[in-house]
Amino acid sequence: MDIAALTIDQIREGLHARRFSSAELTTAALKFARNENAQTNAYLTFSEERALATARRVDERLARGEDPGPLAGVPVAVKDVIVTKGVRTTCGSKLLANYVPPYDATAVERLEAAGGVIIGKTNCDEFAMGSSNENSAFGPVRNPHALDRVPGGSSGGSAAAVAQGTAVVALGSDTGGSIRQPASFCGVVGLTPTYGRVSRYGLTAFASSLDHIGPFGRSVRDAALVLSVIAGRDPLDSTSAEAPVPDYLRHLDGEIKGLKLGLPREYLKDLTSETGDLIARAVEKLKRLGCEVRDITLPATDYAIACYYVIATAEASSNLARYDGVRYTSRSASSESLSDMYRNTRGEGFGAECKRRIMLGTYVLSAGYYDAYYLKAQKVRALIARDFTNAFAEVDAIVAPVSPFPAFKIGEKIDDPMAMYLSDIYTITGDLAGIPCMSVPCGKTAQGLPVGMQILAKHFDEARMFRLADAFERAGGAQN
Repeated sequence: MDIAALTIDQIREGLHARRFSSAELTTAALKFARNENAQTNAYLTFSEERALATARRVDERLARGEDPGPLAGVPVAVKDVIVTKGVRTTCGSKLLANYVPPYDATAVERLEAAGGVIIGKTNCDEFAMGSSNENSAFGPVRNPHALDRVPGGSSGGSAAAVAQGTAVVALGSDTGGSIRQPASFCGVVGLTPTYGRVSRYGLTAFASSLDHIGPFGRSVRDAALVLSVIAGRDPLDSTSAEAPVPDYLRHLDGEIKGLKLGLPREYLKDLTSETGDLIARAVEKLKRLGCEVRDITLPATDYAIACYYVIATAEASSNLARYDGVRYTSRSASSESLSDMYRNTRGEGFGAECKRRIMLGTYVLSAGYYDAYYLKAQKVRALIARDFTNAFAEVDAIVAPVSPFPAFKIGEKIDDPMAMYLSDIYTITGDLAGIPCMSVPCGKTAQGLPVGMQILAKHFDEARMFRLADAFERAGGAQN
C-alpha cells in the first residue's frame, strides 16, 4: 500500500475488493505517520486504540455486507483545537497539555459515523493564533516540501500531514486564513466553508464570529466529500445554518465554460514576482477553459487587517478568560493568593502571541475605547461584506492569491508581528464576510515551494467553487 498516494475512492475500492482490510490500512498508516513525524512534528498525539477500534467496525460492516460509509477506512488527522473524547486535546498550549475531553466535536462524530479513522491530533499555533505554526508550545511544524520552512498556520500540522501523505484528509480551523494559507504553503487543497455550514460545537473558541472548521485533502474531490459528511445543521450549535447540503460530487463535471470570474485589483498590486506569475498563469488556464475574467474592486480591503485584528483579539480576550486555573487548565503551583493564582497560571501558561492578542483585545473592549475601536471595526466589517455582495452581483466567483509569498523560513518573521499579520492580507476578508473560500495548488516556485490560488464564492455556494477548482485541477492546475 502506497499510503501517501491513496485517495478516498481508491481506499473504498481496495476495501470492497478485499485487497486490504481497514485494520491493515490503519496499522500501516499509524506506523508511517510515526516515522514521518520525526521530521515534521505534524502530530502531537496518536490515537492508535481509537483508530483501530473504528477500523475493526468498518471491517465488520463490510463482512456483513453493509455500507461502511463514504469515508470507510480513510486515515484522518484532526487539528488539536477540535475536541476528541478520550484523546488528549492541547490546543498547542501548555495550559491544556494534559486535557482529555469527555465528548467529541460534532465534526468528529460525523467523520467517524461515515467510517473515517482518526489516527491522531495535529500540531497548531497555540489556541489557533498564528500564521506559521511557530507559536505551538510543543515546537514548530516543518513544511514537508522544505524542512527549514514553515507550513503556514495555524492549521499547519493538518496541512503538513496531508502533504506528507500520512493522512488522506484532515480537519483544520480557519479564523483569518488558517486553512487556506497552510494549504497554499504545503501544496494541498484547503477549504473554508460558509460560516454556519459546519457546526462549531467542539471547536475551541478563538474568535467565535470568525471561526470555521474545514477540510484539507489531496484533491478537490476528497475535500468536497469530507465537507458533504461534516456539513449541515447541528442543534448543539445555534450558529449552524439550516441550509440544505447539496451533493457536491455531482457538481464536479468539469463544466465551467461561461463562468464569470472576478480579479480584485487590491489583491494583485503587492504580489511578489513568482507568486504573481503563477496566479497569472492560473488565470490564463481558466480563460482557456472557457471562463470570462473581469477586473473588479473590493475597496474596503485596505482596512481589513486592522478590522480583523480588532474584532478577533476582542473575541479572543473574552473567550480565553476561562483559562484561569479554576474552570479549565493546569494551575500554577507558585501562588499564595487567589489573585496570584490567576496571574501566575495565565502568565506561565500562555505563550507570547496569545498574551499579545489578549492584551490588545482587552484594550479595544475597555471603557472609553469600545466605540473608537471595536464598534468602528464592526462597521468596517459590514463594508467588507458589502464589497463582496456587490462583486457577486457581477461575477460567479472571485480568483485571487492566497498569500503574497510562498512558505518562509522558520524564524524569519517570528520577531516581527506586523510582518506575520500581513501574510494573511488576502485571506481575512473572506472570514470577515463569512463566505466560502478555498486554496487549490497552482504551481511551484523555482525553489520548489508550492503556491495556492484562492477561489471565493457567495454564501453557501460551495458547489460552484468546487466545480471551478475541480476543472482547474483536472486541467493540470498544479503544473507550471
